[in-house]
Amino acid sequence: MRQKFIELGEGYTDIYELVEIGTQMKDRIEHALAFYSEKNGLPAASLAFIMKPTTEQKFQPIYICREGIPNPHEKPNKRFEMFKTTAEEAGKFVVEFTVKPSTLFPETELYYNYLIGILRTNKILKPLR
Repeated sequence: MRQKFIELGEGYTDIYELVEIGTQMKDRIEHALAFYSEKNGLPAASLAFIMKPTTEQKFQPIYICREGIPNPHEKPNKRFEMFKTTAEEAGKFVVEFTVKPSTLFPETELYYNYLIGILRTNKILKPLR
């Protein structure tokens, strides 16, 4: 099965699309994630929904907004609350990780491989078959 991050963007407004995806496909949400790091010296959060695999078990999307909002533990914000509410309405809680910032990686794809490694280590993502 292929597991892939689908980046919706890095900005504040992209969170609304992520929340809409979660709202429209509540039954497909497998996990809700928050990755905390620092971006340009400021605390930032990346929010993501891991969706259940497709019917034939060949693809599992992970929709993410990368480092687009302030870390809610440092600066509470409405966007994180919207995300958390959407997760709770789907019967999920937000799993939180502190990670390295994407700016430390020369390519975004390498950053996503790093996150996949963390998710597999913590048994949130299943190993490839």
